[in-house]
Amino acid sequence: MLKAAFVFIAPEANSKQHRSVIETPAVELTIVGVGDYKSAVKAVEELVEQGIGAIELCAGFGHEGVAAVKKAVNNKAVVGVVRFDVHPGLEGKSGDELF
Repeated sequence: MLKAAFVFIAPEANSKQHRSVIETPAVELTIVGVGDYKSAVKAVEELVEQGIGAIELCAGFGHEGVAAVKKAVNNKAVVGVVRFDVHPGLEGKSGDELF
């Protein structure tokens, strides 16, 4: 079974509170909300410890946020990215400008 995660970033999101798991016969997907890049790093480190092997980041993560997550997983999981040049849920800005 693939254990994967989708991490989204939104102001005031709390990775302990804003979390859900969806299980199918082939995939266990953990969805986690984080409030900033620092919280994202901590969350993905915990996800990897729980056996998550694939992490997809929402488009709110700019290049710097993606790099921080990639470094944090230390090649223990693959990291993918949904990409917008600017994010409609972050007032048309990249997470790099906000976090």
